[in-house]
Amino acid sequence: MLPLTYADRNEFNVIKKVGGRPETKKHLEDMGFVTGAVVCVISDVNGSLIVNVKDTKVALDKELASKIMI
Repeated sequence: MLPLTYADRNEFNVIKKVGGRPETKKHLEDMGFVTGAVVCVISDVNGSLIVNVKDTKVALDKELASKIMI
């Protein structure tokens, strides 16, 4: 498993685990970052990742993205 921050751009990956403190994990899960979901990193802009999860584009800072394991 690798953190989402290491994902190649425009490559589809399956989320294997969402980590972090309970409130962080819930926040990510509420945005659609759940085990089994397909996620694709679209771009890396100013230290933030733009990702597509469940047909929605979401911006994540690298700290949050590092909690998502693919």
